[in-house]
Amino acid sequence: MNERLECVTCGKRYPVDKVRYTCDCGGLLNFERDTPQVGRELFDKRRATARVPVDQSGVWRFREALMDVDLSAIVTHPEGSTRLYERGGIWFKHEGENPTGSFKDRGMTVAVTQAVRLGATAVACASTGNTSASLAAYAAQAGLRAVVFVPSGKISAGKLAQTLAYGALCLQIRGDFDTAMRLVREVCDRSGIYLLNSINPFRIEGQKTIVWELLQDLDWNPPDWIVLPAGNLGNTSAFGKALREASAAGWIDRLPRIAAIQAAGANPFFRSFSEDFATRHRVTAETVASAIRIGNPVSYDKAVAAIRLTNGLVAQVTDEELMRAKREIDRMGIGCEPASATTLAGVRKLRSDGVMKPGERIACVLTGNLLKDPDAVMKTIDREQIVEVDATIAAVERAITPPLL
Repeated sequence: MNERLECVTCGKRYPVDKVRYTCDCGGLLNFERDTPQVGRELFDKRRATARVPVDQSGVWRFREALMDVDLSAIVTHPEGSTRLYERGGIWFKHEGENPTGSFKDRGMTVAVTQAVRLGATAVACASTGNTSASLAAYAAQAGLRAVVFVPSGKISAGKLAQTLAYGALCLQIRGDFDTAMRLVREVCDRSGIYLLNSINPFRIEGQKTIVWELLQDLDWNPPDWIVLPAGNLGNTSAFGKALREASAAGWIDRLPRIAAIQAAGANPFFRSFSEDFATRHRVTAETVASAIRIGNPVSYDKAVAAIRLTNGLVAQVTDEELMRAKREIDRMGIGCEPASATTLAGVRKLRSDGVMKPGERIACVLTGNLLKDPDAVMKTIDREQIVEVDATIAAVERAITPPLL
């Protein structure tokens, strides 16, 4: 099976049974293995007949193409198996339907499984909220201690409540996400706590199954575009790797283009793309989309490779544009957190600019549940939707205009 960790910069290889996040040269690591000799028919059969959690999981359904692991060691809720909605000629893959309400569960099931295999007793991450909630849930299931570093005052109440409910120790850092990320890496290096941010290559392994499941949803007929929010760039990296491996295994006959969408107030990847990646930019991030409020994305190098592999692009949208798109998605009866809405906002902009052509098949990945950030909803609803009335039929009838019956 020839599993190994491989540097994306210099190609140096390392064993998978030792804790390592980066190469000696400082480059990021990918988990790599020989191309699996397994057809997509096996995955389709499992999906149709799943009776046990590992087959019901939209991650471990693809286990022969992920990693060699004893089924009894897998930590799964199960996650994945999220629905694909079609609205107005656009598909929406809703990762907010995962157990803790975000795509992070896909990466966390693999990374926590690896933590258990390595004998870790504690795990940690820096987070804007979704990673911390997911880590806390999977750590609790595995019986591991969980420590999360979050930027003080910049995490939604819903995400913080999840993290605390699952029992994690929450360190509120006086600084932004990038400060928290710097601290957690140092603490993990010094203490031996296992780091579960997307710099951990096993996180990417789980997240790439978003794409495999999307392709499976579409009967392995790839869309022209896969559109996703871009913050720390873990998903952008994972999507490129998923498509590379699906093509090598013969599951698909062409690559969709990846469109990574950033908020204009947190747009370092967009700035770099605009210069053909000649410079790696860093910014002080500020956006209503807290899940992607990141100014120095860890997975930059891998994400560049994904954009180049798929002839992809990076775009930016304003907070006003993404919140307008969020309202539209919410009114579709789907709903999402603000960061997810960058996808539809990006599609609107790219279609207007003529980049996305009429008739092209577009799939947007919604990364988080609407209830991840309820304050964002309450700030944008129509005030006439909430009407306080006296407890009488007459008052109710006056409030219903026009009558519902």
